[in-house]
Amino acid sequence: LAVDGVVWGAFGTTGQRCTAASRVIVHEKVKDEFTQKLLAKTRSLKLGDGLKTDTDIGPVINRSQLEKIEKYTVIGKNEGANLLTGGNLADPGLPGHFFEPTIFTEVDQDMRIAQEEIFGPVVALIPVSGFGEAIEVTNNTMYGLSSSIYTRDISNAFKAIEKIEAGITYINSSTIGAEVHLPFGGVKGTGNGFREAGTDAVREFTEVKAVYFDYSGRLQKAQIE
Repeated sequence: LAVDGVVWGAFGTTGQRCTAASRVIVHEKVKDEFTQKLLAKTRSLKLGDGLKTDTDIGPVINRSQLEKIEKYTVIGKNEGANLLTGGNLADPGLPGHFFEPTIFTEVDQDMRIAQEEIFGPVVALIPVSGFGEAIEVTNNTMYGLSSSIYTRDISNAFKAIEKIEAGITYINSSTIGAEVHLPFGGVKGTGNGFREAGTDAVREFTEVKAVYFDYSGRLQKAQIE
C-alpha cells in the first residue's frame, strides 16, 4: 500500500502537483524491501499520451520545466545522492516534453533535492532510524502543505497529525487526492495562512456580525429574562 501510494503521489500527474510526494522518509528496517518494490513498480510505469487510460506518466508542461527537472537530477548526483533509476529525458515517440520517473536513494535531508521544489517525476528517499527522527526530517523544510504517514500504529498516526507541520496530513493514503472537499492550504512558507475549498473557503469571504433581536416589547435587563 505504501509503495502504491508513493508511486501515485510522486509520479501521478508527472509530479506536477504542489502536493506531490517529492520526499519519502522510510524506516531503515524496511528500507531495502521498500526500495526494491518501489523500483520494480516505477520501472513498470508507461510513458505516453496523458489522455489515454493506459498511460501512467504523461509529459511535463513545457521545455523550461523539463530543463529544470534535468538540472535538479544533476544537482542530486553532484550532492552525492544515489540515482537508482531514471534521471534522463525520455522519448516515447510523441510530441511533448517527457522525463523518466526518477528515484534517488541515500539522500541527506539537507540536500537541495530534498529541500527545493522540483515539480516533476523525481522522488528522494531519506532513511531514518525511528518515528521521532521521521517527524524531525519531515518538518525540516520551509514548506508545509501536504504530508502522509503509512502505519499500523494508531498512536503514531495521531502523533503524526499533531506534530507534522503541514496543512494536510493523510493517514495510509497518498499526499494527493482529497483537496476538493476539504480545507486546502499550507503552513510556514506554503500558502498565505488562508484555506481554499471546504467550508473554510466560505469563511474567507464572510464577515461575522452578532445580532440580538428583542421581540418582547419590554425592556430586557439581561438576556436571560
